[in-house]
Amino acid sequence: MASLSGLCSSSPSLKPKHDRVVIPLFHKYSLAFPTRSNSCSKLSVAGEVSADLSKTNSVGVLKKAKQGGLEKDPKALWRRYVDWLYQHKELGLYLDVSRIGFSDEFVAEMEPRFQAAFKAMEDLEKGAIANPDEGRMVGHYWLRNAKLAPKPILQVQIEKTLDAVCKFADDVISGKIKPPSYPEGRFTQILSVGIGGSALGPQFVAEALAPDNPPLKIRFIDNTDPGGIDHQVAQLGPELASTLVIVISKSGGTPETRNGLLEVQKAFREAGLDFSKQGVAITQENSLLDNTARIEGWVARFPMFDWVGGRTSEMSAVGLLPAALQASSPWI
Repeated sequence: MASLSGLCSSSPSLKPKHDRVVIPLFHKYSLAFPTRSNSCSKLSVAGEVSADLSKTNSVGVLKKAKQGGLEKDPKALWRRYVDWLYQHKELGLYLDVSRIGFSDEFVAEMEPRFQAAFKAMEDLEKGAIANPDEGRMVGHYWLRNAKLAPKPILQVQIEKTLDAVCKFADDVISGKIKPPSYPEGRFTQILSVGIGGSALGPQFVAEALAPDNPPLKIRFIDNTDPGGIDHQVAQLGPELASTLVIVISKSGGTPETRNGLLEVQKAFREAGLDFSKQGVAITQENSLLDNTARIEGWVARFPMFDWVGGRTSEMSAVGLLPAALQASSPWI
């Protein structure tokens, strides 16, 4: 089973194991596929069909093909399959596009458009403005490998944030950072307040990758329904005193997130707790949320960059901080 552990390694973190792989374009006959049955996996369809076609009894093959609902000559289908099978050896990837209804001339005809698309992708990854209304780049893929960032300052920002996330998570899990009203213990719960892209990524990772017994369990307030908010707070009960609240909003002014924050702050006041000593903000620098957290002296603040959209923010502090806090073993 996949694990959350291993995100925070030596500085800078999240170093890729391999150089970036450039996936080649489809080209007929450019990729060879073994047609001998002993070269194909025993469990693959290709292996079964290859073995069948290697037999001398082509009538039996044709009969078997008809039983499978094939309307064309099976040998012609096999030839097209071999011609148009995509193989990427470095990734161990096979992709069969032979049953898509395009002509053999299609790729050649589309070549100029393919190259234009690849050029646009390259420009985008090098920092071209993709959001002309706001003059913003789109660079969430730089988060996975900071060396891809087009400017050194961006690489520094990515690595600095990642290191800060890892250090903070380590300090919380180890008990170096403690809840003020529970000094003999440590934080045991996370309450994540965010909506849309500020919630979906962390929710997915928590469901798919979190260990059975994480050091901090996580709950989400991902809408403005008062009943749902009250339910999450009530479920925490006395553990509200050992709950780290992570408030996530790129703009820092999302109304639903603001409502959730106000409700949680009210619950803290009613319990006689100081919210600022248990609050963490993830937002753009100098946003309303960032300034509020700074003025009130929240436990920590982590940046969101304007070139990362909420829907693609999982590899930023939005996703990595909750993931790091749920890890069950030391980061490697």
